[in-house]
Amino acid sequence: MEGQDILIVGAGIFGISTAYHLALRNRYSPNSVRITILDRETAPSTPAASTDVNKIIRADYSSPLYMSLGFEAIAAWQNLPFFRHAGVFHQTGWIAMDDKDSDVPQRVRKNFLDTSSEGVIVEMTEEEVKDCWGGLLQRTDCSPFGSYYFNPSSGWADAGRALAVMTEEAVKLSVKYEIGEARRIVRGENGAQAVETDTGALFKADKILLATGAWTSQLMSSIEDELDLPEEARVERQASAAGVCVAHFQLTEAEKEAYSKLPVFVYGGQGEVIPPTDAGILKFTFATSVKNIIQTASGHEISVPVLDQTNAPPGLQEDSINLIKPRLPQVLDGGRKPDSYRMCWDSITPDQQPLIARHPDSRLSNLYFAVGGSFHCYKFLPTIGQYVANVLDGVSNGPEKDQAWRWKPIHDSSGGIHEKLVPTRLFHDFA
Repeated sequence: MEGQDILIVGAGIFGISTAYHLALRNRYSPNSVRITILDRETAPSTPAASTDVNKIIRADYSSPLYMSLGFEAIAAWQNLPFFRHAGVFHQTGWIAMDDKDSDVPQRVRKNFLDTSSEGVIVEMTEEEVKDCWGGLLQRTDCSPFGSYYFNPSSGWADAGRALAVMTEEAVKLSVKYEIGEARRIVRGENGAQAVETDTGALFKADKILLATGAWTSQLMSSIEDELDLPEEARVERQASAAGVCVAHFQLTEAEKEAYSKLPVFVYGGQGEVIPPTDAGILKFTFATSVKNIIQTASGHEISVPVLDQTNAPPGLQEDSINLIKPRLPQVLDGGRKPDSYRMCWDSITPDQQPLIARHPDSRLSNLYFAVGGSFHCYKFLPTIGQYVANVLDGVSNGPEKDQAWRWKPIHDSSGGIHEKLVPTRLFHDFA
């Protein structure tokens, strides 16, 4: 890649991590790659899945590949000097409540055992769970759960702050950060030649990486029409925009002190509670995900984020209350309700594994993708970029990763590594 111009569209976890790792490789190269990031806003860019209040960091996966990647990422969160100095990773541990009718807990435990990491988790009884952490879970309804464990290696990260910190490091390494709203891909004689913004500015490059998350189908739509790509060859079949509702409670100082004792609290496949931030925000996430379907100019259906992401429709607010009440009922005492909601949009793939690949059409052979975070890839911010950089450089990441992250002509959607977040409803069902 020496001497080439690389344009990265999107300053989320895939885009920033890739820019950083490319720039690291550049340090001692006599013919350095020129790296530009294009995003609609300064870092941390909003609205985007990467810049929520906080994100869970863990290695608890039923997939051995993602457990390995999780432990690799946790080590980087702990050891990279700029993250350590900024104090963005909070190793609170997490308590996992396992659904009685799910085999996922057994598979997770087996992976810990197979990787000689069985000592990472501590099995707990329901009584122990309710008695620990100041008794904050005494009123929790545990009837849906059959087993419990505590993992002290897990925790959470200040999402937007961590992204901004890594962006600063990339810029120090000579990455150029440009502001602009990407609107379309411009094709030249040798493939994707440039990205055009809403102001008409053109950003040209030898290789273009789309790290555009939930906005990918919308950005690709015009060039897919230009090339007359059939439905099955469009990026919407690879990664589609999905939204989840999150709820925030602004705690008092006394409440913040109490709830800071909690680890991350995962209640089966229904959602999570993340301990309060420095600002005293207690966050609930939920597993109900939705698509927002529109029709493109050529008549193709794609899912896109809604414009207003700072509010949630009444139906999803009601849904969230129904999920909060059995888990931490005391936060709703006295008729209290969440202080704010947010719709968080990400791109989700049928198997919930990211798409890190070159476009298969020879007419777009210099167009690459790093999308499909599927609501679980934020934790890989410190490390995922090294693998994307390999794809840009034409270097294999090994058979397992290459297979997992390839452009797939036919998806097996019978399961996945984060299948509880696969959307089954439409946004307007709740609006």
